[in-house]
Amino acid sequence: MSKETATATTVEAGPAPDHLTHGIGASLPTAEAGAKTEGTFPYAADLWAEGLLWAAVLRSPHPHARIVSIDTTHAREMAGVRAVVTHEDVPGAALYGRGTADRPVFASEVVRHHGEPIAAVAADHPDTARMAAAAVIVEYEVLDPVTDPEQAFEADPLHPDGNLIRHIPLRHGDSEAGGEIVVEGLYRIGRQDPAPIGAEAGLAVPRPDGGVELYLASTDPHADRDTAAACYGLEPERVKVVVTGVPGAAADREDQGFQLPLGLLALKTGCPVKFTATREESFLGHVHRHPTLLRYRHHADAEGRLVKVEAQILLDAGAYADTSSDALAAAVSFACGPYVVPNAFIEGWAVRTNNPPSGHVRGEGALQVCAAYEAQMDKLARKLGIDPAELRLRNVMATGDVLPTGQTVTCPAPVAELLEAVRDFPLPPLPKDTPEEEWLLPGGPEGAGEPGAVRRGVGYGVGMVHMLGAEGADEVSTATVKVHDGVATVLCAAVETGQGFTTLARQIVQETLGIEEVHVASVDTDQPTAGPSCRGRHTWVSGGAVERAAKMVRTQLLQPLAHKFGMSTELLQITDGKITSYDGVLSTTVTEAMDGKELWATAQCRPHPTEPLDAEGQGDAFVGLAFCAIRAVVDVDIELGSVRVVELALAQDVGRVLNPAQLTARIEAGVTQGVGAALTENLRTARGLVRHPDLTGYALPTALDAPAIRIVKLVEERDVVAPFGAKAVSAVPVVTSPAAIASAVRAATGRPVNRLPIRPQAAVVTTGQ
Repeated sequence: MSKETATATTVEAGPAPDHLTHGIGASLPTAEAGAKTEGTFPYAADLWAEGLLWAAVLRSPHPHARIVSIDTTHAREMAGVRAVVTHEDVPGAALYGRGTADRPVFASEVVRHHGEPIAAVAADHPDTARMAAAAVIVEYEVLDPVTDPEQAFEADPLHPDGNLIRHIPLRHGDSEAGGEIVVEGLYRIGRQDPAPIGAEAGLAVPRPDGGVELYLASTDPHADRDTAAACYGLEPERVKVVVTGVPGAAADREDQGFQLPLGLLALKTGCPVKFTATREESFLGHVHRHPTLLRYRHHADAEGRLVKVEAQILLDAGAYADTSSDALAAAVSFACGPYVVPNAFIEGWAVRTNNPPSGHVRGEGALQVCAAYEAQMDKLARKLGIDPAELRLRNVMATGDVLPTGQTVTCPAPVAELLEAVRDFPLPPLPKDTPEEEWLLPGGPEGAGEPGAVRRGVGYGVGMVHMLGAEGADEVSTATVKVHDGVATVLCAAVETGQGFTTLARQIVQETLGIEEVHVASVDTDQPTAGPSCRGRHTWVSGGAVERAAKMVRTQLLQPLAHKFGMSTELLQITDGKITSYDGVLSTTVTEAMDGKELWATAQCRPHPTEPLDAEGQGDAFVGLAFCAIRAVVDVDIELGSVRVVELALAQDVGRVLNPAQLTARIEAGVTQGVGAALTENLRTARGLVRHPDLTGYALPTALDAPAIRIVKLVEERDVVAPFGAKAVSAVPVVTSPAAIASAVRAATGRPVNRLPIRPQAAVVTTGQ
């Protein structure tokens, strides 16, 4: 089950405007829902072309080794093989990367992680391609891998750019300040994998002009096009990326380590070339959540009010930088959580190792620190003898407070309201101690010990994330709206990854123009850029661009009527396809007003600029923030260490509900991903080698693992700088739910629980504890 579609939970939300059938506020279904249900929706793995060849990639079996030689002779001589490419066949830029161009298309001298691409093959059958890739002979000089990020500081450089990717020292307030109560903790967060059920796939088709078209499940098509063009030594105009159906995206969706060889093979053979990754290749190729080591010291006064937070945060970036700089900025900036902290001193580092690569995964940086600072809040509450929820309420921030980065929180920040809502929500009933109810116990049927060994715990998590890019990122999107014959069409390169943008675009145009039939065009790089699909960007910037373009078309539509009747366009309204004036004198339909004309407009949306953090971690680095509070209820078998999440009660500030059903699904998906991070998901390695890179060894939560989710409150306090006033909704539940679950396990067992995912031994209570 995909993290985007997992739906085994019971969700309770506030009343939805059931009378709405279109426009903003309606639970409009997605346009592709029918095709996906029937199995006819075209994903990249379904594509076909005449004369198709198949690709395979040879990957390193070692996490660190020097390449002595590469012999492709046997592979090239195999029947059915049409091309073999290595680093020698890259005509353009040999390095690429989403954040920093430091990763080779093919390893040439050194391999730096298990699964790094070395060669690629095109053949007339997928089995032939894989056998030919295996026939490429590579002689390695195996080197000792650096797998402990703490050792990376002293180890020999793993990369020409060194092992340190970024260091952020944050200084805020008085370093000499101290509190009467001090608690410390050391925390470790594991390597969560996006684990898309639809593994990476793509099709490359050569063009008559010497260029190439790439059909990919890309989440950032223009960036992928520019990277590919640079690699191929072509102008960007000669490389086109066409976005196919994306089977959910909880991170950077595509492994560019197969995209780039795919196009090279198509250009070399002159034939269409297709690639479909195995599950092992998927695990080895794409990025993962940063494993993180965190050391914390909290100072508080006798009443439990925070005085100072000190922290050290170390992110394991793996072999290459990717987006680790961005993840570190989020981790350092939110290291104190949504709490008022007058004095904060944070040190953050991101380093290279020979572990699998890390990068953007939903809530990057924020999830790791949330688990740590919430554990610290539990320690403070226990030491002071204060209720954990009450302690948090004494410290929560509100609009007008200042982040440790020096930035004032200008957006709605109803953190106290969210926390009170989940605290006051009725607790679930205890399970009955009868054989018929044994499935309610941790471990499932036959999996639990004696019912008397089960303890229930209640815990809290309060989290925050930033929306859009940060630190000066140019967030911009462009959209075009066309209307003809009573049908509207939206052209925008915002990729639908499951976040619901295409549905939202339809709702915006319906609301603005009163036209019910709205189509959203498929995405390719012939359209202007809309940027990556992450951090709720498209709800804000692309939705804003669609809204502006639709309003421009609305003005074109209404101006002739307003002029004819001697009134301003503001005095006209469009409802259910009818145009009426405030006094009822004018009443006509949109179709009649169009009179066969075609109207169109193009608009951009660019939020207010941000700035990089300075040498002391200060600066207005973020456009907007979102907050969430979760109360977790768990049952723990203290003899076996098994944990069952009984219920997660959630309250969230969403700005404005644009599509109630879609919003509920997004929150549900985010919480389910957080449950995996808390209890089961950890891509394990042994000296840099990925162990069990499959869905048997990597434990995703299933429908039976998903708890009841109670959405007890959605605060609709509109953010005035955001289009529609809405906030991104899916990332902050991912960030918050692992911290809440760990808090509940601490409450049930009295154990410190300082590692995610929670291992059984961490929840076992021995005699005397």
